[in-house]
Amino acid sequence: MIELRGVKKRFGSQVVLDGVDFDVREGETVALLGPSGTGKSVLLKTVIGLIRPDAGQVIVDGKDVPHLKRAELSELRKTIGYVFQNGALFDSLDVYENVRLGIVDESKFKDEKYARERVAQCIKLVNLQPDAVMSQFPAQLSGGMRKRVGIARAIAGEPKYLLYDEPTSGLDPVNADIIDALVQRLDQELGVTSVMVTHDVRGAFRVANRLALLSEGKVVMQGTPQEFLASEHPKVKAFLERDFDNTQFAA
Repeated sequence: MIELRGVKKRFGSQVVLDGVDFDVREGETVALLGPSGTGKSVLLKTVIGLIRPDAGQVIVDGKDVPHLKRAELSELRKTIGYVFQNGALFDSLDVYENVRLGIVDESKFKDEKYARERVAQCIKLVNLQPDAVMSQFPAQLSGGMRKRVGIARAIAGEPKYLLYDEPTSGLDPVNADIIDALVQRLDQELGVTSVMVTHDVRGAFRVANRLALLSEGKVVMQGTPQEFLASEHPKVKAFLERDFDNTQFAA
């Protein structure tokens, strides 16, 4: 389980997180919504310890992340797969080596036979053909393919948690739908607990069990898609109405 309690973070005079309370239960998929620049990615990075909050608790599986020692944090990160917004692939490495980096067990990483089989398995899981892409370099891939390779790397270490930072940003609607469907399928097949940062409301409604809306440094609501549609909270209503006609989801 992931729990954030009273988390605060500022950069200079800019308050980004202002007492965030947020939780993700085991086995569910939560979409963290909010306009661009509201601190969604900052919140996600506090979960994995890439950003240290100024105050509050970030607890993953009972461990308070900001207070973990280096070795303890390293062990925790082995249970978390992180999908960066732009894929964050290394241009100088081919797809095989990029995905192989996600294998967190050192002995398995060094085992060439295991690594080849695991990378091929992960590439298949993201609907790509290993023989066609493993020797290619990121520059040879489309934007949608790079996103999928980034997801393959995130699952290579068999994580318990998957954190997605804007997995559909920059994609056309067709490729965005493909990524949304992939996220949903991986959650079901791998049994992982997932958090997806996004400003794509339609995708969030397709993929997530629960939603959370971040506004002005706080999570103003967490609930099911149906609870969001029924909400009278002015910030929730304004956010949903700006992005789509919610009557299409009323059923």
